[in-house]
Amino acid sequence: MSNPMSETHLQTGRPMRADALRNRQKLVAAAQETFATDGTSAPLEDVAERAGVGIGTLYRHFPTRQALLEAVYVGEIEAMAHAAEELEDAAAGEALASWFRQYLSFAATKRALTEALLEEDADENVLAACRALLSDAGTGLIERAQAEGAVRPDVTFMDVARIVSGIAVSPSADHDQKERMLQIVLDGLRATA
Repeated sequence: MSNPMSETHLQTGRPMRADALRNRQKLVAAAQETFATDGTSAPLEDVAERAGVGIGTLYRHFPTRQALLEAVYVGEIEAMAHAAEELEDAAAGEALASWFRQYLSFAATKRALTEALLEEDADENVLAACRALLSDAGTGLIERAQAEGAVRPDVTFMDVARIVSGIAVSPSADHDQKERMLQIVLDGLRATA
């Protein structure tokens, strides 16, 4: 599914050659990996090297660090929205649990990217569009689970997103503990008879 946000904001306004589009995609994927492992202030040369392109190619696609951060951020948000769409055929409670497990991994990266974007005076329109896209995806899953009686009726997406985000950035918790804490949250969401 195509997203108008990425087409209007991230593309140059003219059709890209296939090789240029591949390079752009490789750069965004490499930036995502680099920022996840080395932080959002990692040298852009490292991103270009990981993508297998020269630094000039990186700067042709992303003239500033902010432009690259925005591309990674938008890509992460779009991936979460797409993940929600892919769960449409799953049972509502299972779909919600699966999506929030993915959200747990995403939330730590999202926070670092958001902080970096805010330091770089990010485009508020991009951030607002991303918030809306993510909120729509999560709200749809919550409401479907509520309609099927799998989730208590007094819960909103933002309630759960804030809790899961807190778990994701907990500095002293390891992966297994974060998974256990998420399961406690998911158990607490269940509708009671």
